Amino acid sequence: MDSWATAGPAISASFLASFVEIVEAFTIVLAVATVRSWRPAVLGTVSALLVLTLLVAALGPLLDRMPLTALQLVIGVLLLLFGMRWLRKAILRGAGYIALHDEDAAFAAETRELQEAAARREAHLDRMAGLAAFKAVLLEGLEVVFIVIAVGAGRGLLIPASLGAAGACLLVMAIGLLVHKPLARVPENTLKFVVGIMLSAFGVFWTGEGLGIEWPGGDAAILGFAASFLLVGWAATAFLRRRAVEATP
Repeated sequence: MDSWATAGPAISASFLASFVEIVEAFTIVLAVATVRSWRPAVLGTVSALLVLTLLVAALGPLLDRMPLTALQLVIGVLLLLFGMRWLRKAILRGAGYIALHDEDAAFAAETRELQEAAARREAHLDRMAGLAAFKAVLLEGLEVVFIVIAVGAGRGLLIPASLGAAGACLLVMAIGLLVHKPLARVPENTLKFVVGIMLSAFGVFWTGEGLGIEWPGGDAAILGFAASFLLVGWAATAFLRRRAVEATP
């Protein structure tokens, strides 16, 4: 097992990012199960998981054939772009410029759409419900696969990253089945803020590794990058929040 300084952030980043994505997919699957039944919800979910499994099986050998430095550079740039997108959204949401994601609202919207389709007595309603579950799990699952590969492939950390994603999946499923309602109390924006910081930190690290840079402190440099992004994120949120207050008549 790699040192905790490397494996720990990989597990944490993968767990937190996957947790957010799986919560969003669970909300749609639960709406489908509530309005129709668990049958189309489970069929859609299982079908999407099979597609994701085939995708991972196809990508795995390709990753093994890529030179390590090229892989680190590509993954580093993608991680940086992905992480900065999450961080930007979290900052804007934290400052009040865009609305927070609401799982209750997402559940209500999906439920209303399925109920309206049922009221119109549309044919193949179960198929539509299953397709909604399939689409949600596939789209959110693709992001989870990307995160696991991006966080783990740079230095043989696929197993720790996969463990983080699997832990998030099991936790969301356990809580969701226990409470049987959308996980609206999850502090999604805070999680996205943290994940944006961690993915951006990994992005800078892997990009530098791919370019042949030897970071001071080795793997521990990831923690330094994370601390820098954290300070910048806090400062940006505070600045934008103050500006929004000043602009309010």
